[in-house]
Amino acid sequence: MFSSLLMLLAADDGDKGQGGSWFMIVLMLPMVLVFYLLVIRPQRRQEQQRQTLVSNLKKNDKVLLTSGIMGTVVSVSEKEDEVVVRVDESCKLRMIKSSISRNLTQEEALKKPAEQQKAAT
Repeated sequence: MFSSLLMLLAADDGDKGQGGSWFMIVLMLPMVLVFYLLVIRPQRRQEQQRQTLVSNLKKNDKVLLTSGIMGTVVSVSEKEDEVVVRVDESCKLRMIKSSISRNLTQEEALKKPAEQQKAAT
């Protein structure tokens, strides 16, 4: 993208009256800004939320995996990117932390204060 801007600057063929290359640059700047606001910034925010989700995992949290399986966290490895999830009483799954899509315990804890505020008003 920036290389195209540089090419536009270099392609200025001495036509100072028209200002064609500067006009193109002025048109491209809002497009770059819109691209940043609509694509890059939300993606960064989503990645930060994902990192906090993974870093805040603890034992006995109810989680939803990306495969749709619901379970309870048994242990979280601090040294490795690994977590053990109990799906049933006799079934434990060892997986990487990025396979967890939602922390249901944390979501329930966030809903309770909101419900209490609605009840108070």
